[in-house]
Amino acid sequence: QVHLVESGGGSVQAGGSLRISCAVSTYVSCMAWFHQGPGKEREGVARIESAIGVPVYADSGQGRFTISRDTAKRTVDLQMNSLQPEDSGMYYCAVVKCGTWSASAWGQGIQVSVSA
Repeated sequence: QVHLVESGGGSVQAGGSLRISCAVSTYVSCMAWFHQGPGKEREGVARIESAIGVPVYADSGQGRFTISRDTAKRTVDLQMNSLQPEDSGMYYCAVVKCGTWSASAWGQGIQVSVSA
């Protein structure tokens, strides 16, 4: 069973940046970051797939977020720039089925707060 542990969340003012990281207990080919705003459903924001080598971004993350992985360290990071209050909420690292946003394992989540 794969274990995922997120770190690096916190509070920032609008326009600021944060980097969150996910430590993975074993190598997994396809990983993603999800965002869940207050009272909203969890949605994928960025996905990374070793087979295609190119990150995939949802509209919410396109141009502002960058997903990356360090295979040796078994970490998957999400660099978030130009953050806005609507980016606030919980961020979850997940194992996903390649080519989809369908998750099979989740981290515990980490809080990100963006103030206006």
